[in-house]
Amino acid sequence: MELRHLHHFVAVAETRHFGQAAKRLYLAQPALSQSVRQLETELGVTLLARTTRQVSLTPAGEFFYREATRILETLDETVRGVRRITDGRLGLVRIGFTGTAAYDKLPSISRAVKQRLPGIALEVHGDLLTPAQVDGLRSEHLDLAVLRPPVAGDDLVVRTISTESLVLALPSDHRLADQPALEILDITYEDFVMYSDSHSAVNDAVVSSCRAAGFTPRREHEAPDTSVLLALVSAGLGIALVPESVRALKLDGVVFRDISGATTIDLALAWRRDHSSALVESLVQALEDADILPPLEKTTLKDIS
Repeated sequence: MELRHLHHFVAVAETRHFGQAAKRLYLAQPALSQSVRQLETELGVTLLARTTRQVSLTPAGEFFYREATRILETLDETVRGVRRITDGRLGLVRIGFTGTAAYDKLPSISRAVKQRLPGIALEVHGDLLTPAQVDGLRSEHLDLAVLRPPVAGDDLVVRTISTESLVLALPSDHRLADQPALEILDITYEDFVMYSDSHSAVNDAVVSSCRAAGFTPRREHEAPDTSVLLALVSAGLGIALVPESVRALKLDGVVFRDISGATTIDLALAWRRDHSSALVESLVQALEDADILPPLEKTTLKDIS
């Protein structure tokens, strides 16, 4: 039995007329009649009751029509699914978020994907520091990462999403909590809470800001992630300089203050340069269309340096 036999039989079953079915199929009527007879011979049953005036379905033909229709519909959906996968419109994308970027960017990214690419599902990995995300991309456990540059090596594509200022996180009862204006020199002698990862981009920005003001931050406590870092601040164990998006985390006992003299820090989208897929390309395009990711003009994804 060939697929064409199913198409031919379904056309006759729906029109109840060999001539009309042949026109629908752009097929000569004798060839269509022969195809249906071949199908009946192979099945060993009569599917169609033929008279000089009409064609009708036998009970076996009624059953076979329902099943053949179901098979063809399933096949059509399978073909559409394969094409959506090839076009980057169907599948699973594993995306990591650094620190509180999940709170700040995940809602807008998720909405953009849902609206523009409903066939793509996101598998979210949150509160990962940049080094862990880079490892995830290189080991192919992540497809995309929202992280903090810089990233060493040229094997990853890195596109800036936004630039944030560093803000000061203080215990709510800290002496500086109610000061009208703060600058970096005001925290020269404070105990700092910083990230434990030695390759943290936020740590580098904090140290750079402090050294530009003429001092080195006194690191008293370390935290593996942002939630622990803020908990240590809330406990009164130190202050912290964090990206502005951390304001999205509300924690009793912590206040955030703008501070002049602090550097800025980028948030970026990254993916593997040599493993770019249609899914990744489609999602990147969706984020550009939603104005979440600034577009690059006349540049393909693989050409980005």
